[in-house]
Amino acid sequence: MHTQESLMKQLEQSGIQSNGTLLVHSSMKSIGEVAGGADTVLDALASHMADGLLVLPTHTWSTINADNPRFYVDRSPCCVGILPELFRQRPGVIRSWHPTHSVAALGRDAEEFTSGDHRFDTPCARGSAWGKLLDRKAAIMLVGVDLRRNTFIHGVEEWVDIPGRMTDDHEMLITVLPDGTEISVPSRRHSGLPWSEHFWKVEDVLLERGAMKIGQLGDAVTRICDAEAVTKVITEMLLDNPDLFSDNEPLA
Repeated sequence: MHTQESLMKQLEQSGIQSNGTLLVHSSMKSIGEVAGGADTVLDALASHMADGLLVLPTHTWSTINADNPRFYVDRSPCCVGILPELFRQRPGVIRSWHPTHSVAALGRDAEEFTSGDHRFDTPCARGSAWGKLLDRKAAIMLVGVDLRRNTFIHGVEEWVDIPGRMTDDHEMLITVLPDGTEISVPSRRHSGLPWSEHFWKVEDVLLERGAMKIGQLGDAVTRICDAEAVTKVITEMLLDNPDLFSDNEPLA
């Protein structure tokens, strides 16, 4: 059985800088049996990143839409797993205000990191938290999930302006703050094919180029991505082939 101490030892061995910025996509089930369950995993992550910034996605894209437009910052549940859902409710954690692609952050500069996302009409704008991951040279750790769950790659596609990835029209969504204030957030959405299901194609390239490395947390395989290096590699690949993620075939 894994413990907070054993998980922290694995995090130390992973080389993730404890005073940097870490975003975690996760499958709790993949980690295996942990004394204390999901809260222990969050305790280990928070303790390792005590001098830095810990970020988890708290997306609501599956529930917030034109028919259900109100995103409640303090109580709308996220749709990406138990670890983010528990994390967003922890003391000191700050959630951003984007109605479909919010993140929650704990630690150094958390308030600044999460601020302003509601000003953008796309899910992963360069000025949003997703772009700030690049500015901060963040690590992105995929715990028991692969590149198909790496939202940051959607950001790279958006910044390169790959056509056909988002709706032209806006949905009129509303962010509701804890004090009841309502903010209109006209939002474009990811559209068309499930593009992220094709992100696995670049795994070998990212490994070969040193933009990603393999590790372990509990029983789970982890993929630890360097946000700056991933941006460089995938930008180059997309500029060379804008249709890179338009099919699910392996790279030639």
